[in-house]
Amino acid sequence: MAPQHRRVRARAKAVGAAAVVVSAALAAGPAAGAVPADPRPAVPVRAAPAGSPGEPAVPTVPAVDVPSVDVPSVGVPSVGAPSVPQPVLPAPHRVPAFGAFLASDERGVARMDELSRWLGGAELRVGHTYLPGNRWSDIEGDIGFLDSWARWRNARNDRMLVLNVPMQERNEEGVPDDEVRALLRRGAAGEFDHHFRALAERLVALKVPDTVVVLGWEMNGVTYTHRCGPDPESWKQYWNRIVRTMRAVPGQKFRFDFTPSRGRDAVPWTECYPGDDTVDIVGMDSYDQPAGRSFDEQVREPYGLQAHVDFARAHGKQISYPEWGLFRNGDNPEYMRRMLAWIDRHRPLYNTLTDYCPHGVWQCDDNPHASRVYRSVLSGRTHDGEPDTTPQPTPVPTTPPPTAPAPTTPDTPPPPEDCSPLDLGRWVEYWLGGQFCFRFDWW
Repeated sequence: MAPQHRRVRARAKAVGAAAVVVSAALAAGPAAGAVPADPRPAVPVRAAPAGSPGEPAVPTVPAVDVPSVDVPSVGVPSVGAPSVPQPVLPAPHRVPAFGAFLASDERGVARMDELSRWLGGAELRVGHTYLPGNRWSDIEGDIGFLDSWARWRNARNDRMLVLNVPMQERNEEGVPDDEVRALLRRGAAGEFDHHFRALAERLVALKVPDTVVVLGWEMNGVTYTHRCGPDPESWKQYWNRIVRTMRAVPGQKFRFDFTPSRGRDAVPWTECYPGDDTVDIVGMDSYDQPAGRSFDEQVREPYGLQAHVDFARAHGKQISYPEWGLFRNGDNPEYMRRMLAWIDRHRPLYNTLTDYCPHGVWQCDDNPHASRVYRSVLSGRTHDGEPDTTPQPTPVPTTPPPTAPAPTTPDTPPPPEDCSPLDLGRWVEYWLGGQFCFRFDWW
C-alpha cells in the first residue's frame, strides 16, 4: 500500500480577554500556546503573570478585584513553505539470470540470439554448454566450440558461462559399479588431477576464468560413470581434489556448482555433498517427472525442491537450476507456470531450461501450451544484474518537520506462486502501490 499523504492546515482562532483597568495599572491576558497536529501531547505554555512585581500602585484609586476567567490557550502555529517528504520508491524487480541449453557446440551460440528474438528481446545472460565425456582430452577442453562460447561470454560483461564438466571419461557407457568404485578411488588419490589442471589453464587462456563449473552433475543417479553411489566417501574426496587443483591455477575465478537431480534417485544427494569449502553453488536438475506427480509433490518430496532450498540456505550457498523442463507428463502448462513462479520466488543465481524434445518449448513443437506460458512470462524480460553483496553506506534521511512525520513504506510481500510480477517502472509501481502481478492462466 502506498503511503498516504495528509495536507496540513493552519487554523487560527482569535481569543479576547476582558480586563478592568483602574487608574494606570494594566492587566495582561494569557499568552497564546501552540496546538500541534502531532498526536503527541502538547506542551502547555504558561500564561504571563498579571502584572510586573514592584510596579507602584496609584493610592487614590483602589484596585478592583476581577475574578480570573480560564480561557483555553489556543495558538496560531507559524506556517512556512509546506514540506512534502520524498516518496520512498520500491526497489526495482530483479529478474534472475536465465538462459537455455540450445546445443553444446557453435549451433547453441548462434541460437541464443534467435531465442532472444522469439522472447521479444529478452536478455539471455546465461550460456550453457557441456564438455563431452568420451575421452580425457574432451574433459581437458580440447574441443573447438569452447572458443565460440568464450567469445559469446566476453561480448558483454554481465554474461555468465555455465560449463558441465564430467569427472570421468566413458561417462555414458554404462560402466559397472565395481569399476566406478575403483575409478573413484584412483581419482581420490590424485591420479587424474592433471586433466583438470589442463582444463583450468585452457579456460583462463580463453579469458573465461569466471566460468561456473557444474562438476559431476546428477551424481545421485545411475546414468553417468561419475556417479557417487558406489563409493560416496571416495567421490567426495575426488571432487575436493578436482576443485583444489583447478583453483590452484593462476588467474582463475571459477565457481563450482554441486548439482544433483531432484529427489532421492539411487542415493540421497546429501550423502554426496563434499563440503562448504569446495562448493560455491547448490544446484538442482528438476524435470517434470515421474508421470502423475504434481508440482506440489515435487516441492514436498524427500530431497525435492523445498529440501534443496533449505539445504542451500543452511549452508550459506546460492542455488541454481542448470537443467529443468517438461518430461513424463507431456505438454504440462501447469508445471511450466509453477516452476517459473518458483524460480521468481526463490531467486537462483541462474537457471537454464533444457530446450529440446521432450523437455523444451522453442525447439520442440510437442509442447505448445507450455510454450505459450514460457513465452508470455519471459517475453521482454531484462536484468538488473546480480545482487551486489558489497556493504553500502547508510543514506542520511531528510528530517521532516515535527508536524509532518515521514511516511513509512509497508513491506512488500513476495509474489504468489501462480503469477509473475511485471516490471512497469519504479514510478508506475509507486503510484499503483506495488508491482502488478501477471497471472499465468490469463488466457
